[in-house]
Amino acid sequence: MNQQLQHELDDALAAVLGDMQQAVDQLARVLEAERAALDTRDSDALGQAGTRKQTLMLQLEQLDAERQQLAFEQPAAAAAATSAWSRVVQRLQYCHLLNQRNGSVVSQRLGQTRRALAVLTGHAGESELYGRSGELHASLRSQVLAAV
Repeated sequence: MNQQLQHELDDALAAVLGDMQQAVDQLARVLEAERAALDTRDSDALGQAGTRKQTLMLQLEQLDAERQQLAFEQPAAAAAATSAWSRVVQRLQYCHLLNQRNGSVVSQRLGQTRRALAVLTGHAGESELYGRSGELHASLRSQVLAAV
């Protein structure tokens, strides 16, 4: 492989890793904004954060596919870019923790909402069961078991 082509591949890999770093940093900010929206119960901001998060995840998937292709074509360049890649991975791990934290908040709120609905509908303290079709149904106070 000639020097010119190798230099271009090195530059392309560095650019992809730089783009990934920017996207991961944006993702962290979006996840922090999502947490703020959860805390303030701002459904509009929560929807915007969710949309932005999905867009960034798609972008990261595309960039990672490019990174893998470039690394396959030029293993020496990939080895030289190990520190940049490890920074991206470290930031992705941080994003994963932020996302888990946000998911935990959503799960807690969902449980609270379900308990409140159970009290309002008169089904508090009753267990949920699966019907014949495999769907989850809250048990009712009275059910028709047979008809004559």
